[in-house]
Amino acid sequence: MEERVRAAIRNAVLREPFARELGIELVFLEDGRSRVEMVYDPSRQDNIYGRAHGGAIFGLIDEAFETAAQSDGTVAVAMNVNVTYIASPDPGARLAAEAHEISKTKRTASYEIRLLDDRGRLIAVCQALAFRTGKPIPFL
Repeated sequence: MEERVRAAIRNAVLREPFARELGIELVFLEDGRSRVEMVYDPSRQDNIYGRAHGGAIFGLIDEAFETAAQSDGTVAVAMNVNVTYIASPDPGARLAAEAHEISKTKRTASYEIRLLDDRGRLIAVCQALAFRTGKPIPFL
């Protein structure tokens, strides 16, 4: 992967309002692969049942998908994202979403994303499909 692409994506994540709101950090980025992390904060990310809100979990998964899908330096947008929630994380757990590319064509790419807590427990799994526009990422 080109270092200038990695740096551009890393800087874009640092500036992204949603990633900042959730406290998401990009910790690894290679061709078609990404790892993002955040700490689950119940005071900001709970649902009405006092458990992790699915939107917070989805947000971390989507950030891994977004960064992995654009690692070639071109714009990719989500066509379909299917998440299966398996467990709720413990309060204060550090969560990590890892995305890796399964297949890639000129116009689409498929990704598997796994979200684990800091004890290695599986929290959610995801299958995602991206549409590849072929346009360079605008923040490059």
